[in-house]
Amino acid sequence: MTLRIFNTLTGNKEEFVPLQPGKVRMYVCGVTVYDYCHVGHARAAIVFDTLYRYLKHAGYDVTYIRNFTDIDDKIINRAREQNVPWQEVTRKYIDAFYEDMDALNVERPTTEPLATDHIGDMIKMIEGLVQAGKAYPAEGDVYYAVKSFPEYGKLSRRNIEDMQAGARVEPGEHKKDPMDFALWKKSKPGEPAWDSPWGPGRPGWHIECSAMSYHLLGETFDIHGGGKDLVFPHHENEIAQSCGFTGKLPVRYWVHNGFVNINKEKMSKSLGNFFTIRDILKTFHPEVLRLFLLTNHYRGPIDFSDQYLQDAEKNLDRFYEFFAQAEAKLKGRNGGTAEFGEDILRQQPLMKKFDGAMDDDINTAVALADLMEELRRLNKQLGEDGTDWDAFQRDAATLRHAGQLLGLFYRTPEEYKTGTRALKGGGQELDVARIEALIAERQAARSSKDFATADRCRDELQKMGVVLKDTKTGTTWEVQ
Repeated sequence: MTLRIFNTLTGNKEEFVPLQPGKVRMYVCGVTVYDYCHVGHARAAIVFDTLYRYLKHAGYDVTYIRNFTDIDDKIINRAREQNVPWQEVTRKYIDAFYEDMDALNVERPTTEPLATDHIGDMIKMIEGLVQAGKAYPAEGDVYYAVKSFPEYGKLSRRNIEDMQAGARVEPGEHKKDPMDFALWKKSKPGEPAWDSPWGPGRPGWHIECSAMSYHLLGETFDIHGGGKDLVFPHHENEIAQSCGFTGKLPVRYWVHNGFVNINKEKMSKSLGNFFTIRDILKTFHPEVLRLFLLTNHYRGPIDFSDQYLQDAEKNLDRFYEFFAQAEAKLKGRNGGTAEFGEDILRQQPLMKKFDGAMDDDINTAVALADLMEELRRLNKQLGEDGTDWDAFQRDAATLRHAGQLLGLFYRTPEEYKTGTRALKGGGQELDVARIEALIAERQAARSSKDFATADRCRDELQKMGVVLKDTKTGTTWEVQ
């Protein structure tokens, strides 16, 4: 199969054909840095990180741009609330963003531009739009004339007449038409400002992505991504601006991820029903959140709850428990685990199923179901006589490799256990040496049929909050 991807612009799943063979240029709208990121931000970051990883796996040379909006009304208001310079607000939350994304194993894009580093590019684009009759200055502001672009609304499938019926001019605005939107905003007293042909001010939100994508990727590029909430007005306005400036469609494939919902409502800061990433990571391992967010197809909504996170945690525990048992078994038989090149792994049945699922519009839900099915098959082989251990070792390596293409299974089983034990222990240090000594003592007692001692060891472990699981290949443990 070849990659097929759903294009919001056409409303169809299409074969992905980049403009330049072997190369992909992708731009994804980043966050406005005035607060900590919530789970909705995590979903968008993980969806496009997964697409980025898969495109590279498919052999493409990918240029991936994800911006920071570092000047905005929300940032200015937060700086006033905290009585600090606006730059201090943006620095704090950019640092926090990286902490969250690194925890979730989100790869860094090729370039992460700040909006404020491209003010000059925005001014040039606005000047071009004014000269082309697509925009007009008004009392220090500059507005895009929506009616100058007859195709306005084609991304969101909205009718301009219907939209105009509900539009209005806010106090202080100098629009010619209620549908027009700001490209440049005259600065108010005490606000950050940059010089421009229309006086001191700052850019509107929509122009920044048009200007930065044009500057960094050219007139037309392959993929533009973001959450569904950006389809209108943000991405609709980007199309109008870019077409008005270059006369060409800026993007071939528009890709949008679905919402994270709480009680059937979109998670958002404006509704106050959001959970920050760092709040979730106080209770759940970062890979649990990543696995949970990949269990649904990226275009659909996903319902958020503790129960769904707990289900994801149980599944992730099963994978890491298998990797630990497989490693122990292979070490005992072969003295260690072998390394396999990607050329070998690509030919394995699991990878062919995985690639088939991902080629079908990045269907991580099906890909993960295939991984779970393979996990059950390999777990069964662990306890069977007559297992072909060379084939088993190759298949186990393929399972880990496929998971890593989704950003999972990068930790060793012991690293994962240490992380989850610390969370479940309330951040307290566990006496791992004592726990494992008691498990060994219990094993020896059971072998010699000293059941009283075995029971005493189990009771002591239970008091420590340790749950034992006896399997054919040995005993594992976790914190309750």
